[in-house]
Amino acid sequence: MRRVVEEQRLGFVATVRPDGTPNLSPKGTTAVWDDDHLVFANIRSPGTLANLRHNANVEVNVVDPFVRKGYRFRGVASVIEAGTRVSVIREIVMVRVHSALPIDSPAYDLGLTEDEVRSRWEHHFQSLRAGKTTSPAGE
Repeated sequence: MRRVVEEQRLGFVATVRPDGTPNLSPKGTTAVWDDDHLVFANIRSPGTLANLRHNANVEVNVVDPFVRKGYRFRGVASVIEAGTRVSVIREIVMVRVHSALPIDSPAYDLGLTEDEVRSRWEHHFQSLRAGKTTSPAGE
């Protein structure tokens, strides 16, 4: 789990708005703090921070886009003031992880190996860079 978070760094943070509707926001600063905590920085996320101050329950998903595997971390967030107004980081959010569950692609249900899934997605992204569109099977 630590390796995936440290390599990917992009976490998708789900919070709940005061009206009960979901909010999902990507955080490119997602990191492992220790065995029980993840952290991310508030650089430009006033909605996420307002939601967490109202309801601290949070889920963070981190997925490797090539092998289509990752983790779903559920926990409770604490907002820590950055202590300076000079930095682009306004606050740090520390998430105490209560559960972590694996996420993987339905492509694995088809019997594909991790190498096969990676190869398909590498090809897909190479095609996008070349101006072509593809759609890997099994997704």
